[in-house]
Amino acid sequence: MREIIFDTETTGLDNKTDRIIEIGGVELVNHFPTGRTIHIYINPEGTKVHPDALAVHGISDEFLLDKPVFRDVVQEIVSFFDGAMWVAHNANFDMGFINAEFARLGLPPVENDRVIDTLQLARRKNPMGPNSLDALCRRYGIDNSHRTKHGALLDSELLAEVYIEMIGGRQTALVLGSVEEASAVVVEEDTTVTLDVLVRPRPLAPRLTPEEAAAHEAMVAKMGAKAIWSKYAAE
Repeated sequence: MREIIFDTETTGLDNKTDRIIEIGGVELVNHFPTGRTIHIYINPEGTKVHPDALAVHGISDEFLLDKPVFRDVVQEIVSFFDGAMWVAHNANFDMGFINAEFARLGLPPVENDRVIDTLQLARRKNPMGPNSLDALCRRYGIDNSHRTKHGALLDSELLAEVYIEMIGGRQTALVLGSVEEASAVVVEEDTTVTLDVLVRPRPLAPRLTPEEAAAHEAMVAKMGAKAIWSKYAAE
């Protein structure tokens, strides 16, 4: 499964009148970073950056003057996200701006079933909060000391780490099965991620004594034929 953990920065808060000025994203395949990213600054075509927004992300009107407009980079964005889930923190905000930009160009919106909101996930896991990105970094021990201002790519990289922690993604490589099943290969375009489980050359010696094993069998026998232990003993 492909997921793009992404973030946007904008000229303000109203997607009807304000515009996207930065987008950043990090690709995950089966919850593992592939190293592929997207990061684009965008000229808002005359829309001025609101002072409150400038204080948050530090992206000025002057800095954006020579950047491409959205219609010139939309194909790059669409291609990068194609077939993937869109994952964002407070996704309603980001997707509102993405779909507003798409609508201006006559493109179809991203459907809700292609979007994951990590803020909703965080609220379910941590109902007492706080659940801002900075708070989640602290909760999961992720270093965000270099985050002095919001930035789309930096915030995406931090959110990717948070998201993996929230969904238990660091354990997804653990395979319960035979030795032959204990590996996975993920191929996505020009990226291959191979996960291998190390196997002991010789199994560890059993730690149960014969007397303990016999006592356990006697206990299971007293439980009757429907005892779940009997099922596993038969296998």
